[in-house]
Amino acid sequence: MKRYEKQIHNKVSLAGLVSKDGSGALHGSSSKLDESTSPTIDELTECLFFSPGDGRIWMNDQRMILLHGKSFGALRQQIIDTLGLDEARKLFMRVGYMSGARDGELVKSQWPEADPASIFAAGTNLHSLEGAVKVETVHFEFDKSEGLYDGEFVWHNSLEAEQHLTSYGVSSQPVCWMEIGYAIGYVSCLLGTLVIFRESGCLGMGHTHCKLVGKNANKWPEGQQDVDFLVKHQKKKKGGPYSEKNSFPVAHDESEEQESMVGVSPAFLTVSHALSKVARTNATVLLTGESGVGKELFAQQLHYSSKRHRSPFVAFNCAAIPDNLLEAELFGVEKGAFTGATHSREGRFERAEGGTLFLDELGTLSLSGQSKLLRALQEKEIERVGGTKPVSVDVRVVAATNLNLLDAVEKGEFREDLYYRLNVFPIALPPLRERRDDIPLLVNHFFKKYCILHEKKLSGITLRASQALLNYDFPGNIRELQNIVERGVIWAEDHDSVDIHHMFHKEPLPEKFLLSVNAQGQLGQQSNYSSENILEKVETLQSGGFSLDSLERTLLKEAVLLNDNNLSAAARKLGISRAQLAYRMKKYNLG
Repeated sequence: MKRYEKQIHNKVSLAGLVSKDGSGALHGSSSKLDESTSPTIDELTECLFFSPGDGRIWMNDQRMILLHGKSFGALRQQIIDTLGLDEARKLFMRVGYMSGARDGELVKSQWPEADPASIFAAGTNLHSLEGAVKVETVHFEFDKSEGLYDGEFVWHNSLEAEQHLTSYGVSSQPVCWMEIGYAIGYVSCLLGTLVIFRESGCLGMGHTHCKLVGKNANKWPEGQQDVDFLVKHQKKKKGGPYSEKNSFPVAHDESEEQESMVGVSPAFLTVSHALSKVARTNATVLLTGESGVGKELFAQQLHYSSKRHRSPFVAFNCAAIPDNLLEAELFGVEKGAFTGATHSREGRFERAEGGTLFLDELGTLSLSGQSKLLRALQEKEIERVGGTKPVSVDVRVVAATNLNLLDAVEKGEFREDLYYRLNVFPIALPPLRERRDDIPLLVNHFFKKYCILHEKKLSGITLRASQALLNYDFPGNIRELQNIVERGVIWAEDHDSVDIHHMFHKEPLPEKFLLSVNAQGQLGQQSNYSSENILEKVETLQSGGFSLDSLERTLLKEAVLLNDNNLSAAARKLGISRAQLAYRMKKYNLG
């Protein structure tokens, strides 16, 4: 059975090397291990970065906050006093579990090629980096194929225990509930089965530090008690926070609730709530917002959430049709109505019968077109061009515009009566810069979509590029983000990662967008790419007979040489993963 094990007696990272014994098992030594194996503490620290301009802090693609320890203690005390110790413990364990599970997903997605032992060990560094505890590893061993785990750790400087002592004094039982939940969430997420951690000693009980033991849930006496703390009062539903298949709670991405929409930000959820309210009615809806915010997608979501979802959704761009053809397109044509009308044809209103008609770029309609539309909305009937009989229509109209229609009314460019006919239920769609929490989800969605569409085999998007996208203002909103990701996918080579210079091929980003924390805890600017400067240097080299392949080959050789053949360290210097470096070395026969 393949087993990983680490034995550590010094306060060092577990991201180390392992060696095989005769049984084929993998064992760690008690000496200091190779700290260059990904993910290193430096790499994890770079995942924490700041966007001071709009008040956001990120851990990779998850938004974070800085909270005063005393403020956390006051909140914790209020919850305990209100709910009681048992209910408060359950709440804090669940919060910690979700945090640990999300960090586990972060590490798995960011370092897919990393050695499994290093992935498990990264959780101890992340827990420390986020200010919860200083983790010292005594030992741990696991077997992913069998779903087995056993570990022992020491926690120093537990914030939760310190605040409990401040509020209540010495406790008779362990009090690091949220931190225990974090450990359970992180390891369980990686192993795919429930691993329970318990404190055998706790600073909150008057001990000098906290001692932690973790093992499979079925190895603990009364292990079901811990499961109850994690999942009680939560609904078991498909895609929800509890999975019967894995028998432990799993991180739930709220975006899974939306089949055609992607978002979890407050601005997105506010719009989604408004859509759900109006969807059950037949009211006319007016969607407003900047160009590129996805008005048609929101209109489709409204339609498919309504009782009209089994009938057609018909979209019509008012700016795409000349005014003299507008009436025919909207209301249809009778045979012989004009030269070339050789047969009768339905208009958009009739095609949308029983369903939804989406009128995009409504503000571009001429006054004549506005008058014809107003009559159709008022009378709920239309008359085909060349026809003599009115045709009743049952259609819900959803209109959209990026113009301020009230300003247009004041200028005499838009009919006031039509405006109020359309403005029954207005919904203002937020620009992407106001829903930054959705950017990671959208980027991941578009990245997968365009890798499939363009048949590209890419390893992901670099951390630096992800940070840049989180801080970019996106004047073109979701449409611009979609184009940027598609451009990056096209420019990047197979087995490579999409980086800033792939996405912003001619548009260098301001350095203020790339602020990160280094391993010393200092906030500073990351190096930025300027594609024009890079191209200038390449052109200069090529004029001297130096090719791009020669340049890449030289960079690889120098990086490996300068780092004493340590491929992990060399890859970090080049800003790529170890697997990507190995691929390039094989490509140039540098083995």
